[in-house]
Amino acid sequence: MRYRRFGRTGWMVSEVGYGMWGMSGWTGSDDEESMRSLQRAVDLGCNFFDTAWAYGDGHSESLLGRLARANPAKRLHTATKIPPKNFQWPSQREYALDDCFPPEHIEEYVHRSLESAGLECFDLMQFHTWEDSWVEDHRWVKTMEDLRRQGLFHAVGISINRWEPWNGVEAVRSGLIDAVQVIYNILDQGPEDELFPACKEMDVAVIARVPFDEGTLTGTLTYDSTWPEDDWRSTYFVPENLRASVNRAEALKPLVPAGMTMAEMALRFILDEPTVRTVIPGMRKTAHVEANMAASDAPPLSHDLHAQLQSHRWDRTPTEWSQ
Repeated sequence: MRYRRFGRTGWMVSEVGYGMWGMSGWTGSDDEESMRSLQRAVDLGCNFFDTAWAYGDGHSESLLGRLARANPAKRLHTATKIPPKNFQWPSQREYALDDCFPPEHIEEYVHRSLESAGLECFDLMQFHTWEDSWVEDHRWVKTMEDLRRQGLFHAVGISINRWEPWNGVEAVRSGLIDAVQVIYNILDQGPEDELFPACKEMDVAVIARVPFDEGTLTGTLTYDSTWPEDDWRSTYFVPENLRASVNRAEALKPLVPAGMTMAEMALRFILDEPTVRTVIPGMRKTAHVEANMAASDAPPLSHDLHAQLQSHRWDRTPTEWSQ
């Protein structure tokens, strides 16, 4: 496992981290299997774990707390997210700070997350949705600074709405945040335009999420893929999106090098971007943990392959199903 400096925090974090959304709200989630997978990641050198209160109303956070307590001698970096007060994903331009993150709501959910995890503090506390127009409303700044001074978390971050990497550049340039979480993968290369240069300039850490485009870039989806109604993917992979996503994956399959899976190629594409500090694939099985952690030890993609993959950029705009 290789490590990268997490922006101005100075933390050295594993370049392959762990996204914990799939441990609640996805079909087949099992707590004991999740714990085995989390522990295997720790054993393989992973030290960055990202969760949110919204992942099972604190359930995923409780698993992260269990993991931290099971590894007292290891420095595990814990990150979570405050849900918006209106519980709407993604945010919309018309939402004001009072709709999503008024001061009393921020304080309430910071404490809720700590209680769920059974931790005294988190390393990174993030806003689960974001609008750059909120930069000018300094009530959130004051609230977060007050809570940080109380030792409830060490750094502040934002999670940028799906397919809106531009909607966070002002927050980065403001100097008020320490980290940005954004969708970045072979298909979603938009952050390279404005966001990554700003993060590099301001020494803001980049967390790359959704490395497999919710499963598209594993190459395992088919036109007939289905999920139970209570599985989030059943609302994301509506027919129009499923068809388009499978078409994109099929176009990439001829480019996968011999001896490599599409998922491995997808992770290496992200890790070859130096602005990214850590990538957080979702994992629930130890086999997935072992395969994803191994990507850190693999060599970079060839220059020619990387250039070919760049041509598969897919610029999308949020829709009613993209969440």
